[in-house]
Amino acid sequence: MNDTPTLSGHCALRLGRHSEPGRVYLVTTTAVGRHPWFTEPDAAFACARASVSSEVWQDARLLCWVLMPDHWHGIIELGSDNTLDRVMNRFKSVTANAVNRALGRSGEVWARAFHDHALRVEEDLLATARYVVLNPVRAGLVTRVWDYSFWDAVWLESKDRALKRAPTNPDERFG
Repeated sequence: MNDTPTLSGHCALRLGRHSEPGRVYLVTTTAVGRHPWFTEPDAAFACARASVSSEVWQDARLLCWVLMPDHWHGIIELGSDNTLDRVMNRFKSVTANAVNRALGRSGEVWARAFHDHALRVEEDLLATARYVVLNPVRAGLVTRVWDYSFWDAVWLESKDRALKRAPTNPDERFG
């Protein structure tokens, strides 16, 4: 007879989580109740601006990200000062505050848990980044990734970033 309790939900996601400085992680977090907050342009722009804030990442690096209507994917390289939990808690706090201000509301934006996957040496980082940024295409939101506003990757040159998106908002540059 097994007396070990079985964990489920967000508790199971934390089981065995280990943060390793310098390690690259693929992270996914969902909106609370999978609510599609980010179909609202003001919320999406606020979240995108906050997502790239140095306040969030400190010594970690955000390598790639995409904001979907009800979730966010990112590739993060941890620095030496923070655990993945701390970085993600900061991300959720800063972006939730920005979204709530933009929508004139208060309350939770993100679900408590997040999913992470530490990339192994044999995994192709650029292939994983392509997978992340192609989410809007796979979801049928756009036919070309360049037509979607809410993503970025460190591998794009600054001139490519300017060409990437047709301006739909004066604040589109997120900064």
